[in-house]
Amino acid sequence: MYDAELFGHWWFEGIDFLESVFRQAAASDPAIRLMTPSEYLATSPTLQVVQPTMSSWGDKGYHEVWLNGSNDWIYRHLHTVVRRMTALADRIPDATGIRRRALNQAAREVLLVQASDWPFLMTVGTAAPYAHRRVRDHVHRFLALEEQLLEGRIDPTFLSELEFRDNLFPTLDYHVFHSSGTDPHSIEGLSPTHSSLGG
Repeated sequence: MYDAELFGHWWFEGIDFLESVFRQAAASDPAIRLMTPSEYLATSPTLQVVQPTMSSWGDKGYHEVWLNGSNDWIYRHLHTVVRRMTALADRIPDATGIRRRALNQAAREVLLVQASDWPFLMTVGTAAPYAHRRVRDHVHRFLALEEQLLEGRIDPTFLSELEFRDNLFPTLDYHVFHSSGTDPHSIEGLSPTHSSLGG
C-alpha cells in the first residue's frame, strides 16, 4: 500500500505513472487485479491481526508535524465538533428534507475541518494563514448549522451556499456520526427516539 496522494504531491509525473499502471493492469493477464484494501480483506483467507506501532511518514517518523506548538490549538475544536455532531445525529435520527440536508452538510464540515492538511500547513508555514482560516471557517459553519437545526429555523439560502462551496462527499450520510456508528433505524430494538440528549 502507498499513499497515492504523494505521487502527485512530490512527484509531478506520478499521476501519469499511476494512469499507466492502471491501464496496463486492465489490459494484461487477469491474474493482475487491482483492488481496495477492504476488497482484499473480504476475499482473503484469515490473516494475522497485528497492532502497528505508532509511526508516520512525517518528519522524524512520528506525529510532531500534526501536533506541535503551531497547531495544537485546533484539536480542542476538532474534538468538540465531533462530540456535537454525534449528539445531533443521536438527537435527530430520522431527519428528512432540509433537516437531513443540513445534518449531512454539518457532517461534511466536520470531516473537512479534520483534514490533516491544515495542521501540516501550519507546521511547514507555507500557507499557515489559509490553514487557520479553513479551520475557523469549517468550525463556524458547523456551529451555525447546529444552531439552526436545534432552533428549527434552517436558512435554505445559507445551506445551499454551503452545499455549493463545500460539496465534497456528495453521498455522505450524517448517520455515520450516530453513537452506534450506523443508522439507528437499522439496529434491531433501538427506538427512533433514542438520544444521548434525552430528546
